[in-house]
Amino acid sequence: MTVRTRFAPSPTGYLHIGGARTALFSWLYARRFNGKFILRIEDTDALRSTKDSIQAILDGMNWLGLVWDEGPFYQSEMFGTYRKFADELLEKGVCYRCYCTPEELEQRREAALKEGRPPKYDGRCANRADRPDGSDAPFAVRFKVPPGTTVVHDVIKGHISFDNSSIEDLVILRSDRTPTYNFCVVVDDAIMNITHVIRGDDHINNTPKQILLYKALGRDVPVFAHLPMILGADKTRLSKRHGATSVMAYKEMGYLPHALVNYLARLGWSSGDEEIFSIDELVEKFSLEQVGKSAGVFNPEKLLWLNHHYIKASDPAMLAFELIPFLDALGISVKHDDRLVRIVKTLMERSKTLKEMAESSLFYFKEKAAYDEKAAGKFLTSDNAGIFNELIGRLEGLSGFDEKGVESAFNEILESRGIKLGKLAQPVRVALTGGTVSPGIYEMINAMGREMTLSRLKHAVEFMQGARTA
Repeated sequence: MTVRTRFAPSPTGYLHIGGARTALFSWLYARRFNGKFILRIEDTDALRSTKDSIQAILDGMNWLGLVWDEGPFYQSEMFGTYRKFADELLEKGVCYRCYCTPEELEQRREAALKEGRPPKYDGRCANRADRPDGSDAPFAVRFKVPPGTTVVHDVIKGHISFDNSSIEDLVILRSDRTPTYNFCVVVDDAIMNITHVIRGDDHINNTPKQILLYKALGRDVPVFAHLPMILGADKTRLSKRHGATSVMAYKEMGYLPHALVNYLARLGWSSGDEEIFSIDELVEKFSLEQVGKSAGVFNPEKLLWLNHHYIKASDPAMLAFELIPFLDALGISVKHDDRLVRIVKTLMERSKTLKEMAESSLFYFKEKAAYDEKAAGKFLTSDNAGIFNELIGRLEGLSGFDEKGVESAFNEILESRGIKLGKLAQPVRVALTGGTVSPGIYEMINAMGREMTLSRLKHAVEFMQGARTA
């Protein structure tokens, strides 16, 4: 048997964290067993489904690297197929025509609630032979739920029994000939030969209905695995009040896709005490049996920690490429700036997100350093002008402007003057960046480049000489 999983979102909004985790687990399971991962767009709700939402889902999947093997398939293009299967079930006698109007159904529902009865359909059309108001009277197609018990064999939740008497005869085709959710899902899974249905546990109550429909269609029932929900820190269902829930919002905030994938994989699944996984390791180790039964709690701080880890471990050239949109958003064009990879190397250890890295890099791209008044008052003093001029001379004399050469120029000055590095490095840091915090002095100067470094040092000397004459 070839394992076939699917992700079937409704395009009524962005790809959210919960949906992304469901997609990831389905993708991992298919990859683990060399199976197929299918993407299906459940867009039967014409009023709420939008092209923008569909694109947002596709963008989110692609950014996370969850590439599908088949699809995307669209339910809106399958209405003819659903009607064909509904008509076949009607002919088999497992479904019946229901002529009850929406107004009649609502009146009975309200009456049942007042009398303390379950507001389920009473089955009055199940054995009806006549057609009210003539042969053209509109009707819905209802599936006749058989007596007995339906057991859901769930890989994560275990065995769950449902008394069929609690399930009303469900509509599979409305009176306007449009299909309903549960029927569409079953037909799709059947004709796509889905072997494993991995989805959120908010679908558990739909599962016995769907199992009955699989059996009515004469199809094998797939293996079910219902994932526990994701909660916020306050143990309520994850929502916007807990922070961003859109996958693409994390891209915009400067997170790396693999950091989010790694975090989502560990949100409800475990493999010992390991926290960091490559994609290949996730595929190799993933199993549904190791998915926990309790809800996962979304921890933004842990995700941020993971992102920092992946930034530090990433290829600088790749990070430089990913950083460009964040610099563009800050009005910085680096199209012809060959320093970018060197700049990124100086910031990797210090940056938790790409957005933070872009903001931290701004001093590299400004024409002049904007001095912090307190820092300048302490370090850019007139008595430092002489040592700055000496440093400028030594840097100008370097044949190769690299970290080793810069460090050598500093060391010569430190040795000749009998001072420690901090005595020179901190004033230089203020001169180059405007503040007292920056990457390592040698790597920063190397990244900044000869021209900008010398220009800023000379400007600092002018500032210090101005302070002397003021």
